Amino acid sequence: MKTDIKNRSDIEKLINAFYDKIKTDTKIGYFFTEVAHVNWEKHLPRMYDFWENIMFSTGDFVGNPMAKHKELHQKSAMTKAHFQHWNALFDETVNELFLGEKAEEIKQRAANIATAMMYKTLG
Repeated sequence: MKTDIKNRSDIEKLINAFYDKIKTDTKIGYFFTEVAHVNWEKHLPRMYDFWENIMFSTGDFVGNPMAKHKELHQKSAMTKAHFQHWNALFDETVNELFLGEKAEEIKQRAANIATAMMYKTLG
């Protein structure tokens, strides 16, 4: 039975499942594995902090995701379709694991973030 997102443990569960999909995704996975060469041991805890802060206002995230995405775009051009695919995978993962008000909220926030990143990154 699915429950709503309640705490950091739930955020970690979501982010781990999401990035497991990303790592092998044929449309955008290469950005992470071949272009950015993501160090997952460092990246995942930063993503836990990011999303926990987004959902529960912890103030634990420090960083500039926009600058990272612009840098990545310079190395390998991103498109609107890439951002839309990222968002679809995120929503799919949330829907597989959670149900409730916070689950809907995180999907809406992810869509807003992806849209802002897309417009600022792509110009």
